[in-house]
Amino acid sequence: MMHYAKGTAHAALGHVPAAQAEQALFADAVKRVPKSRYLHNVPCLQLLAVAEEMLAGEIAYRGGENDAAFARLRAAIALEDDLPYDEPWGWMQPVRHALGALLLEQDHTAEAEAVYREDLGLGGALPRAQIHPDNLWALRGLLECLQRRGETAEAALICQRVDFAAVRADMPVSVSCLCARGKAA
Repeated sequence: MMHYAKGTAHAALGHVPAAQAEQALFADAVKRVPKSRYLHNVPCLQLLAVAEEMLAGEIAYRGGENDAAFARLRAAIALEDDLPYDEPWGWMQPVRHALGALLLEQDHTAEAEAVYREDLGLGGALPRAQIHPDNLWALRGLLECLQRRGETAEAALICQRVDFAAVRADMPVSVSCLCARGKAA
């Protein structure tokens, strides 16, 4: 996971060769994880598969391969959604936050809005165990989508939810993912 974390950090900073080097180290490390290794009730290889797709998506995006990046992030979401129920969640960084932020960066506002709504449980397709209600990161993303399309009534309601969630946060959150270029607080 250290190689995954370093790789996504390098990618977010635009250091693609360094991110790719960490990606290679990550792949080598994954080969050494036994199938019998679990984190609570989640097989570690299942968690690492989410990380693999997310890292590949972040690197592809910073390499200018947006379609490939979005495909990899969508694949990571499918893997994340397929994780067995666990408390706390086996995968702590919702992939939808990154996908939504990068879609917004490319002005795919409608799809980003759908991604955030699903993450918050407002889309209706995910079971309760897979959603993150009132998650500040997703609320920020949804609010930005609503503002971009000029939706004021719902934006006012979501803004209230953002304010309530922000009070409980341990850091200021101005974007749905710190991978958003030049937008982080």
